[in-house]
Amino acid sequence: MGMFASLISGLASGETLAAMRRARTAAIIYVLATIAALCGLGFLIGAAYIWAAFRYGSFAAALGFGIGFLILAGLILLIYQISAGSRARRRAERRKSDMTAIGITAALAVLPTLLKGKGGLGVILGPAAVLAAYAIYRENVKPRSDDPDVDPRK
Repeated sequence: MGMFASLISGLASGETLAAMRRARTAAIIYVLATIAALCGLGFLIGAAYIWAAFRYGSFAAALGFGIGFLILAGLILLIYQISAGSRARRRAERRKSDMTAIGITAALAVLPTLLKGKGGLGVILGPAAVLAAYAIYRENVKPRSDDPDVDPRK
């Protein structure tokens, strides 16, 4: 409730509006700086082309710059494809941890209601005991010998 009151008082005092103005101004400044940097990069590439055209001729310079940019595009795509697997693994891990956190939060939210009910502690301890017994069983069971993924020497 305290956080909600803080939010309401921030809105009432105009602090939130001032923060929005600062964020908008910063975004505009960053966009303008990015545009200026891209223009500067374009002029540097143009200057490099002019230098190469004087030194090697305009056809050779254009051919060299074209091949160079195609190689650069290919490298960027290759790196992106190589890193796609690790990005997918990170997304899966993040999704798994988020779902675990949601499950734990839901269980903790329901816990007081379950404890007050007719079953009381038995409603919680029964399934927990079954899960623990199953985990112990899975840990102690011998693997089948016809499973190709299991090393028979272990």
